[in-house]
Amino acid sequence: MLHLASSTDSEWLSRAEDHLDEVLLDHAHCEKKAAGAAMKLLFSYPYHRFLQEPIADLAREELAHFKQILSVLDERGIEYTTIKPSPYGMALHSHVRRNEPDRLLDLLTISALIEARSCERFQVLAEGVKDPDLAKLYAGLLASEARHHGVYSDLANQLVGQEAAEARRDALAIVEAEAILAPCEWVRLHAG
Repeated sequence: MLHLASSTDSEWLSRAEDHLDEVLLDHAHCEKKAAGAAMKLLFSYPYHRFLQEPIADLAREELAHFKQILSVLDERGIEYTTIKPSPYGMALHSHVRRNEPDRLLDLLTISALIEARSCERFQVLAEGVKDPDLAKLYAGLLASEARHHGVYSDLANQLVGQEAAEARRDALAIVEAEAILAPCEWVRLHAG
């Protein structure tokens, strides 16, 4: 279960299909950011031994996905360049509390929700995009995104216990649902 408080509407797929190059470029950036966020957790929380292997494995897999999407960009003649990120990530991270262990709980929970939204959007693309190669690509990434969501959720449970982790997840899921619907002039995996 992805624990999202909202679902992607059918309009997003239409916009994504009209801007597939932009979506793929954004996807590459998302994979790189996910790897960076995992690495930052490793360095910021070395005293939480239970985080180390799961997060290291996750970072390695995110980097592999980054390389995979870079190859797709190259195959399609899409230049890998910088793009403006959607306001989604900033909106979520504005709710991170300062004191520990609340801060770490929020970072883990936000990562879990981002992975859940990625999984949900990848499923929309896998089932709806007309390009068979992209449909296959996104179908192939579904399981790993769901697993990443599960890893972050399990780590949050280990940190503060399941009841406290679920309560915070439910609160942040509402924030995530609002953030995903925030107006954005670009088509992104985590916007609109």
